Amino acid sequence: MDNIKSIRDFIAMYVDGFRHLTWGKPLWALIFIKLFILFAVLKVFFFPNILNSRFDTEEEKSDFVFKELIEKHNNNEKKSLK
Repeated sequence: MDNIKSIRDFIAMYVDGFRHLTWGKPLWALIFIKLFILFAVLKVFFFPNILNSRFDTEEEKSDFVFKELIEKHNNNEKKSLK
């Protein structure tokens, strides 16, 4: 029971601290804007969905991924043996 009380006190301390910050809300807005840019915008331009553009069925996609994983594993083994 003491852990629950201490966890509540810990969370209350941070909530109270963020509530009284004068720059807290603009900084959190900036953090969320950066996260949106990182995960939404950059994903669209730099991480296209290659599997959907190359293959039609789930079986073809899984075969491709399996072959790539096995090939990378074998290449890493060869490098480690040298």
